[in-house]
Amino acid sequence: MTDEKRPFLRIVKGNPDDAELAAVTAVLVAAASAPADAAPPARRSEWANRARALRQPLQHGPGAWRASGFPR
Repeated sequence: MTDEKRPFLRIVKGNPDDAELAAVTAVLVAAASAPADAAPPARRSEWANRARALRQPLQHGPGAWRASGFPR
């Protein structure tokens, strides 16, 4: 079978309507036309995470003095 005669999309199960087929086709075409060399977004370093600078709440109760010396 040549590429011209081969269907782009074949439904194996179910009975989708025209709108559902159009949505699936649009997603597949967009994914196929995306540049292959697009790099994933860079991960931020944990050193730059400002939330790590915030102090955790102090524990109270028996053994609190011991827990205060342990890193979280």
